[in-house]
Amino acid sequence: MSVESITEQVENINILDHALSPRKVADMSGSDSSDEEAQQTGTSVPKTITEKEDIARLYADKINIDPIKKGPKITKDRANRATVEQVLDPRTMKNIARVIRSGIISRINGCISTGKEANVYHGDHVDPEVSTKEYAIKIYKTAILVFKDRERYVDGEFRFRNTKNQHNSMKMVQVWAEKEFRNLKRLHTCGIPCPEPVVLKSHVLVMEYLTKGKGQPSPKLRDHPFKDVEEIVHYYHQMLFYMRRLYRDCRLVHADLSEYNSIVHNDILYIIDVSQSVEPEHPMSLDFLRMDIKNVNDFFSRKKINVYPERLIFKFIIEENAALEIIDNSDEQLGKFLETIPLKTEADDEVEDEIFRSIHLVRSLNHLEERDFQKFTDGKVDTLTDLLGAEEEDSEEDSEEYDSDDSETDDDSDDEEAKPKKKWVERETTLKGKKHEDKDDKKARKDAAKDAKQEKRKTKMKKHIKKKIISKRKTK
Repeated sequence: MSVESITEQVENINILDHALSPRKVADMSGSDSSDEEAQQTGTSVPKTITEKEDIARLYADKINIDPIKKGPKITKDRANRATVEQVLDPRTMKNIARVIRSGIISRINGCISTGKEANVYHGDHVDPEVSTKEYAIKIYKTAILVFKDRERYVDGEFRFRNTKNQHNSMKMVQVWAEKEFRNLKRLHTCGIPCPEPVVLKSHVLVMEYLTKGKGQPSPKLRDHPFKDVEEIVHYYHQMLFYMRRLYRDCRLVHADLSEYNSIVHNDILYIIDVSQSVEPEHPMSLDFLRMDIKNVNDFFSRKKINVYPERLIFKFIIEENAALEIIDNSDEQLGKFLETIPLKTEADDEVEDEIFRSIHLVRSLNHLEERDFQKFTDGKVDTLTDLLGAEEEDSEEDSEEYDSDDSETDDDSDDEEAKPKKKWVERETTLKGKKHEDKDDKKARKDAAKDAKQEKRKTKMKKHIKKKIISKRKTK
């Protein structure tokens, strides 16, 4: 290293000058003349170094400013971490390139939808002779994690018991993508309609695209134009069938099932977005299941049909086949059983559902409270199906609703055709309240309230006048 480079570095940073300027440093040039003069005269001559070039010459062989790390120098640039649409950064582009090199797709045409956890893009192959399939590329967001409550869907699940660094956003997103890929595999293996998963590269998931053709997506259940009441009831039953098969066959609870996470494709109901789905052994699985039942019932209630009580749907989902007296989980068997469940037609059923939503769900003996131990020892409480936190009387009422009275069955055994058919369209007259109010009635009620407030403002006392009156009263 040249002296000129050392001099330039010293002049730029001024470190040594700042450290040595207040001190008097002994001259290290090796001249003995000044020492002899000091001995003869008996006085001490201050020996200082003020020239930066001298310092550079003296310490040139001891100062090395080259990087000590071997190999090429790495410079960090914000462009290497820049994201487009909160998902497309250089690392994500590498994973997309891996998917394209595999030959599954050859191009990405544009964004289909954006959500709180990921963006979905449309992909296909340029050459129709190679492939005519359309794919959905789901890329999970890594720049801004809007969905920050992921941990409660992962913690406590056996499949991800060894997952570390959940506070690392990138690693958490990779776990989340793997979770959805594995859940979709389960649904597809068990025969539940869902997009077929194709490949997973880090946090880039490629799956089947449910489309009408030419990139037009099939409608969600929320946007599906129902033809009549029978079609609404059909999809309501299908949703309940899927929830039971998810729990009994796939060993999963969706945890976010609603009209937004289901698609009607070729007149078949498909389940999507299973990234947050958990196994029944998860500590909050029953709470998630109860939330799914409420979401489904609320949607179909707004379609002006009566629905089943939530507490009976809950038992319908978690009970074994022998308890329901069915052979398998086919549509025919499950449909026959649903015909035995009464519809929610009275206000008392709504109150009982409110109580069911608020009770503590016990999923194992470890969560059993002391007041319930005596019931369990007496054989009045089952391990899983009856540990719902409800009172003994409630369980007896439910059993009566499942298994009708013997005397009634004997009377109706001769003429089964005399059974009254279920009335599905009674929602407008039976249930009251703002929740089930018609749109026109709701608009009229809001307009009336708005007019009433305007009339009240005409006679309302001004604020500054009111303050004057209050201040006068205080002074008196």
